[in-house]
Amino acid sequence: MAKKSLGVIGGSGLYDIDGLEGAHWKMVDSPWGAPSDQIFAGSMAGTDVFFLPRHGRGHVQSPSSINYRANIDALKRCGVTDIISLSAVGSLREEMPPGDFVLVDQFIDRTFAREKSFFGPGCVGHVPLSHPTSAWLMDILEDGLRTQSDADGGYHRGGTYVVMEGPQFSTLAESELYRSWGAHVIGMTNMPEAKLAREAEIRYATVAMVTDYDCWHPDHDSVDVALVVRTMQKNAARAKDLTKFVIENLNKRDTEPTCGTDRCLDMAIMTAPDARDPALVAKLDAVAGRVLTA
Repeated sequence: MAKKSLGVIGGSGLYDIDGLEGAHWKMVDSPWGAPSDQIFAGSMAGTDVFFLPRHGRGHVQSPSSINYRANIDALKRCGVTDIISLSAVGSLREEMPPGDFVLVDQFIDRTFAREKSFFGPGCVGHVPLSHPTSAWLMDILEDGLRTQSDADGGYHRGGTYVVMEGPQFSTLAESELYRSWGAHVIGMTNMPEAKLAREAEIRYATVAMVTDYDCWHPDHDSVDVALVVRTMQKNAARAKDLTKFVIENLNKRDTEPTCGTDRCLDMAIMTAPDARDPALVAKLDAVAGRVLTA
């Protein structure tokens, strides 16, 4: 069984991982620009772990200013095979109250101001995305959630995450529209993150941590900022326990043979070898070097 390495992308309120051996911050250079921050690297239970604060320490990057390509490329250069994305979200469903976790399996991408692919003119590539998250990783996450007490909060396996551009929150009309589409949670950060992870052949799973109801809820105005912050802090503590469970179990389980993420570039590159842009191919050395240099 090939050894797997875990990347953890932390959202609002999550800026490190406790208990890593040999833990240190390190800069990882990327040809796609600067990542959100240095990467916090270490190991636990025989698993190499690489933590990246999505917004940077101190929360200095907005959802639209995050360099998603550099973040995923940097994690790939660290040897990451699997990513857990931890994200604070609003709920679009009564049955998903603040404090609940949702293991998202679908996305609706409503972003428009972000670079969404490593590929482009000079090296065109198309990857499948019908199932954007890894069922295998979700199995481990669900097992971890089952070990937590009911007092920690509920969880839901499966759900659709609407990714909006931000930084403003939804209008009431938008919130009601997304509910009519059957979406479950709303946030600002998991696209194009999930798309880029797939292009980099990294398995990806989202833990969407509900902090509040979106503005559709009739009682939303009664939820003050202090309550939201308390929920976020509780979610962060719970997420750290869940992350530790995944770290301890990641290399104890064989990967699903039908997953296919780690080979999704086999048939994805459309541009003929003699027509490829050498400069773009050079930038793709970590993400797609397996197929471009074969």
